Amino acid sequence: MDKVIATAAEAVADIPDGASLAVGGFGLCGIPSTLIAALVASGVRGLRVASNNCGVDDWGLGLLLREGRIARMTSSYVGENKEFARQYLAGELEVELVPQGTLAERLRAGGCGIPAFYTPAGVGTQIQEGGLPWRYGPDGGVALASPPKEVRTFGGRDHLLEEAITADFALVRAAVADRHGNLVFHAAARNFNPLAAAAGRTTVVEAERIVEAGELDPDAIHLPGIHVDRVVLAAADPSDKRIERRTTRPAATPES
Repeated sequence: MDKVIATAAEAVADIPDGASLAVGGFGLCGIPSTLIAALVASGVRGLRVASNNCGVDDWGLGLLLREGRIARMTSSYVGENKEFARQYLAGELEVELVPQGTLAERLRAGGCGIPAFYTPAGVGTQIQEGGLPWRYGPDGGVALASPPKEVRTFGGRDHLLEEAITADFALVRAAVADRHGNLVFHAAARNFNPLAAAAGRTTVVEAERIVEAGELDPDAIHLPGIHVDRVVLAAADPSDKRIERRTTRPAATPES
């Protein structure tokens, strides 16, 4: 089945207001910037996003945030984005902070059909006890707080119950995709992308290169096409990979 879509706009056209999204990437590495730009252009609002972070003020998910399109973030790291902090403290944005390994496992569990799991991460902290501010009110008080977690003991050690994450749509960045949706990720871009892809009910992938079915070595495939619904070619923009910096040093001079 050929899953290639002509344009990013077409690939995200049916994402409605209020949709939940699982978005791959880590910082500015491996983010689906082409699909995010298409969402910004679409005008969709009220999005509920699960992603490691929310980009920066002028890039990645930060572009949707700047336009007021995100209603809720489930994240691990929220630094380096002043607008994120402003919206959160002003009560404009709901934020669920999750330990990074727990977030990864919640996405993985969602993709595997596991409804919940126990983990020792967060035991003895406010993650367990509840009360973390999810949303502030106009007066600066806490309007919505995290609930306490269920605790069980295994092997003499307490564990917290964490629910899996599934999303209406997943947005993912890959280095190479074939027309059947089989994916290869490059280096550190193989971070949250496979997990987000599996957790989405409809998974949309932007790939830097698209090849014909059968061109990829089966042993080299990182994520099989069963998890992928649509593939679009990523924009060929050198500024797209802001995490990369070319550094040089003066050429060595021959010894005299």
